[in-house]
Amino acid sequence: MTKKIALAALLMLVASAALAQINLPPGKWWRRAEVINFLSLSTDQQDRLENVFSNSAAELIDLRGEVEKQSIALRAALDRPQLDREQVQRIAQRLNDARGRLFQRELMMLVDMRGVLTDAQWSRMRAQLDRIGEDRQMQRPNMRRKP
Repeated sequence: MTKKIALAALLMLVASAALAQINLPPGKWWRRAEVINFLSLSTDQQDRLENVFSNSAAELIDLRGEVEKQSIALRAALDRPQLDREQVQRIAQRLNDARGRLFQRELMMLVDMRGVLTDAQWSRMRAQLDRIGEDRQMQRPNMRRKP
């Protein structure tokens, strides 16, 4: 039983790290000509990616809405003149749960999309996204101030 819990925790950690590192292009990237050409996506793959997205869209909208709703509730609770520690804790837990459900759904959509791509296509896409991520980090100003 302990091994199963440890394995589940390890899998969640790996999945968290993977999703944090993968920033899929916004929007319907599988319909963009440059992505289609770069990955050599077939029409069938584009349609299957569209189906994955369509099957996930409504739920993702609802989950993002719940995260936003709980964020607003938390801000309101923190802005009250008399803080209610237990109420803030309950709202924070609901926000954390909502974020977890959103993460899990986004991850499963990514898994489904990954299943449509060949290993070579996935490798090319990952390499390109890694380059984009590195470029963005280099463009960010250094937030630390030197003494």
